[in-house]
Amino acid sequence: MKRTSLTVLVLALGVFGIITTEMGMVGVLPQVSAELGVGPSAAGWLVGVFALVIAVSGPFTTLLASGIDRRTVLAAAIAVFAVSNAAYALTTQYEVMLAFRVLPALFHPVFFAVALATAARLVPAGDATRATTTVFGGVTVGFAFGVPLSSYLAEHVSLASAFWFAALVNLVAFLGILRFVPAMPVGRRLSYGAQLGILGRSRTWLTIVSVVLVFAAMFSVYGYFAEYLGRVTHMDGTWVSAMLMAFGVVMIVGNFAFGGLLRRSLVGTAVAYPVLCLLVYVLVYAVGPLFAPMVVAVLVWGAVHSGGLVVSQSWLGRDSADAPEFGNSLFISFSNLGITVGTAVGGWVLSDYGPRRLPWAGVAFAVAALLVMALRLSLDRAGARQESIQEADGVRELGDARG
Repeated sequence: MKRTSLTVLVLALGVFGIITTEMGMVGVLPQVSAELGVGPSAAGWLVGVFALVIAVSGPFTTLLASGIDRRTVLAAAIAVFAVSNAAYALTTQYEVMLAFRVLPALFHPVFFAVALATAARLVPAGDATRATTTVFGGVTVGFAFGVPLSSYLAEHVSLASAFWFAALVNLVAFLGILRFVPAMPVGRRLSYGAQLGILGRSRTWLTIVSVVLVFAAMFSVYGYFAEYLGRVTHMDGTWVSAMLMAFGVVMIVGNFAFGGLLRRSLVGTAVAYPVLCLLVYVLVYAVGPLFAPMVVAVLVWGAVHSGGLVVSQSWLGRDSADAPEFGNSLFISFSNLGITVGTAVGGWVLSDYGPRRLPWAGVAFAVAALLVMALRLSLDRAGARQESIQEADGVRELGDARG
């Protein structure tokens, strides 16, 4: 059991390294722009292309890796992240850095999908949610500490030091995977057709749409966190940085709290999540101009925001239980699509209506997610009624035959 716990923690460390690589770039873009001699928009592509590659390639790369030993897949993927960070630290060419943003993005959904499925597989069925929540803890810790620390190193030491830090984290995770993750050759491999078969169900697509909308609700507002606090609450840079850190720390607590709620009721927690998002954004809008109340609202916001990851993954996992790794890759891809949609709409609201109205973009997406979830559950109820009718008809026919 102790070795299993270490294995899950190693997988969480790998996720932390991946998030630090992916999102850490956000905090060092000014230094990257100056170091490479490119404009802010070109530097921004180093973030945008990463999410775009994940959204487009995720399910396909996971399918291609589905027949390879799970430890080999995890070790190879995290090694690519370590090498890519080393390339960022050493290069002075924009094109080289861009290429090494595309490369790890191809492996990002593979690592997540396999890590989540591996964590669930290594523990008893009743502990699967706790194990996946722990792996997701790497995401929240990455937001809380990995991203701010990368920004600090770039600002106070050097840009290269920020990338060497991420390279070191990924290297340690690589060694941990080799040491603590057991060899897991694929026994009876699911065919590509069997895995893709989950996309032939209308219920699955409704679940996918709800995941996109939940992430759009989360990131339509969070994507402009600093802008909102600066222009609406009138916080200075020091306060905004402190709020980002506090937001991330509270996310760690919220992540495990939602994991506990999911173990009690997966469906109830999933449906409650967009309602909580809606209420939080109403609170953020109401107290936005008020400094002290907004500090409290940020803490509540962070606690709720953290749940979107594990709740959405568990919600989609219901419809992909027969192909869990492919289902996890769908989660990674479509959650990134939700981030893209949410930040685009949030940017439109920001430019056309100002930061004060940003929370209403999140409210709109949360309501849409709730409606799609309700439709999804209505199909479940209709299916259950149909099965009951068919079962009753079967019993009746059997009784008539015996009579």
